[in-house]
Amino acid sequence: MLDRFSRSTTEPFLTGSRVYLRAPTMGDWAPWAELRTRSRTFLSPWEPSWPQDVLSRGSFRRRLRRHARDHREDTGYAFFIFRQSDAALIGGLTLSNVRRGVTQSASLGYWVGEPHARQGHMHDAITALVPWAFDVRGLHRLEAACLVHNVASAGLLRKCGFSEEGIAREYHRINGRWQDHRLYAMLETDARPEPP
Repeated sequence: MLDRFSRSTTEPFLTGSRVYLRAPTMGDWAPWAELRTRSRTFLSPWEPSWPQDVLSRGSFRRRLRRHARDHREDTGYAFFIFRQSDAALIGGLTLSNVRRGVTQSASLGYWVGEPHARQGHMHDAITALVPWAFDVRGLHRLEAACLVHNVASAGLLRKCGFSEEGIAREYHRINGRWQDHRLYAMLETDARPEPP
């Protein structure tokens, strides 16, 4: 399983009920840039400010190199999410800030393109990722955060089995300003999310 991921093939790596996840490749640049462009207004309130060249081919190549380095160093894992019915790219998720030693934890981040939002795809993707994170990567704790006013993301995390742990003041710089976030976590001993 891990070997297929590290080669960044176009084969599915993790499979949900309606989506599959795999590592991004250079061949994904055009559909990724198109989806992100179409979804810019939708995504901007929830993400860090976009650099001017963020959608360029060169920027995407640098992003892939960073993902490959993170994978090699066991500090992060990036996935693109594809709809099984037509192999359309619909979003992405990452496990970042992997911490080993006494912690064995990572941070979950995710995004979905506007045309695919609120259709259950991200729930399906997270449900597919959780067993791999705990059972294959040996993590003990997954953490996630969302803006305090992001009702949809908070509902998604709860539905996926994450428990709210509190508020972090000015936790991330989102859309150009420091903003408070709700913190969520799931432990390897918690009930696993049910597939959609």
